[in-house]
Amino acid sequence: MMDDMWGSYGTAGYGFPIWRLCMMLFWLFVFLVIAYLVYKDAKTRGMNGLLWGILVLIPFVGILFLIIYVVIRETKEHNGSPGEKSAMDIVKERYAKGEISSEEFQKITEDLKK
Repeated sequence: MMDDMWGSYGTAGYGFPIWRLCMMLFWLFVFLVIAYLVYKDAKTRGMNGLLWGILVLIPFVGILFLIIYVVIRETKEHNGSPGEKSAMDIVKERYAKGEISSEEFQKITEDLKK
């Protein structure tokens, strides 16, 4: 019935419409781009980028893993981003600049270790 409606126009070989192939390639490209972006983002955040990239590519459940990644990514960002300095780093900087004495530095580092 579809052959009567469409005829042989737009088919590639065995009755497989070219537009279906184009749509499949388009969505494959979209998911590859999303997986690459997830991979790069996870890698910069210190997470396993390859794992998250592959999980996003799994058919049908990839969208679920993408949602899980976005939720985990957001909560990790609030807990401490890679550019954020720890209290110990700040104390070391202040000591190196001469803003605090060695006694103050030792007292503060002991307090931070507790």
